[in-house]
Amino acid sequence: MKSKTQMYVVTAFAAAIIAVLAQISIPLPMGVPITGQTLAVGLVVTILGTKYGSLAVLVYILLGAIGMPVFSSMSGGIGVLVGPTGGYIIGFLAQAFIQGLYMDKFGYTYVHAIISNLIGMVITLAFGTAWLKVALSISWEAAFMGGVYPFIILGIVKAVAAAYFGIIVRNRLLSQQLIPSLKY
Repeated sequence: MKSKTQMYVVTAFAAAIIAVLAQISIPLPMGVPITGQTLAVGLVVTILGTKYGSLAVLVYILLGAIGMPVFSSMSGGIGVLVGPTGGYIIGFLAQAFIQGLYMDKFGYTYVHAIISNLIGMVITLAFGTAWLKVALSISWEAAFMGGVYPFIILGIVKAVAAAYFGIIVRNRLLSQQLIPSLKY
């Protein structure tokens, strides 16, 4: 991979993957659905690393912020970002950056991919829960009940799946020289 333009195309494709998986959505009572977004973010960062993984998440968030229907249930706009789920969406960017830094430092192996994806899950849940509390003016207990507990088991499953499939895809892209092997 010699071209930054090629990496920007891969990054745009990764943002599109996040948008597509965001449409897998199971509504829950508190207004925060179970979605494929967290799986997609973990997968993208495991494949692309800090720089391009974070950029893909940023592109996804910006597309949604300007009104493109890329968030769950084909929603978009600033209203989503300031609504009950906005903290989770902003948390994806922190997840991408920290998860990518972890993998850049410790390596792109299955074990480190699982650990980094679990760390990413906790980061997203922390951002989301804090914002859920503020957006809905509810207690911390209610925010945890609606914003963390329903997502723990499935979040672990998604983190492991993102790590497993992300490493497979990353290794295949590396072997075909479609992404650079050096840290970005």
